[in-house]
Amino acid sequence: MLTGEKVVLREKRIDDADNDYTWRADNELARYDGVPPLRLSYREFMLYYGEELRDGSKTKRWFAIDDIDGRHIGNCMYYEVDDDRRQAKLGIIIGEREYWGRGYGTDAVNTLVSHIFEKTKLDRIYLDTLEWNVRAQRCFEKCGFIPCGHTTRRGNDFLVMELHRSWLKPEEAEAGLE
Repeated sequence: MLTGEKVVLREKRIDDADNDYTWRADNELARYDGVPPLRLSYREFMLYYGEELRDGSKTKRWFAIDDIDGRHIGNCMYYEVDDDRRQAKLGIIIGEREYWGRGYGTDAVNTLVSHIFEKTKLDRIYLDTLEWNVRAQRCFEKCGFIPCGHTTRRGNDFLVMELHRSWLKPEEAEAGLE
């Protein structure tokens, strides 16, 4: 469990499935992610979801985002972990709209980034966000990410952003190297 100022990041569990299904099937949330909304039945989703939870892959680490009171409000992860290049991709969703624009995403990203740099040997974290999603870009900039490129996926234009361990204060940057 990782604790921020507003959020707690915890291991995903099966009782997160109802929220995750609702969020993945939501047209607006899918649009913000640049993907089509989920079109599986709940039963089909649960078969897939169980496999996803059991995936103990070294290339992915998935967390639920809870508010301090324990309400599941979103998810975050780092994935595409490349040990040779010492980098990984970060993703986040705040599925509960009443938490948008209130600093919960920023706190979740900061908490996850701190964990990654403290507990792994990764030197670079990158992400992509839709070019029109200025709110997300501001969140990532507050967390230290800077633009580093552009990409197109499924007909959507994305801004690629990155954060390097070397950009942190010396005591933060060295934490994961021990």
